[in-house]
Amino acid sequence: MLALSDYLILGAILFGLSMAGIVLNRKNVLILLMSIELMLLAVNMNFVAFSHFLGDLAGQVFVFFILTVAAAEAAIGLAILVVLFRNRNTINVADLDSMKG
Repeated sequence: MLALSDYLILGAILFGLSMAGIVLNRKNVLILLMSIELMLLAVNMNFVAFSHFLGDLAGQVFVFFILTVAAAEAAIGLAILVVLFRNRNTINVADLDSMKG
């Protein structure tokens, strides 16, 4: 049987990997979006672990709402990324710093 600390340690490792992905790779927008999604999934795993070990379903229901918002956020983020790639032919953050109307 796994203890609560095992789930929390795994969540902390996933959160740390996503933070490292954000800090180490600031050039590719797609990697930044994937790191943010990994961070959100690490937090969701902690919600589910606490919910399970406390015997309350509120955390698991809350995770479903978070996942629906995350799916919409990912769809909008990827749509913006596709439009930027079509207009600029790059997804590097350094090349996207100037805004033109």
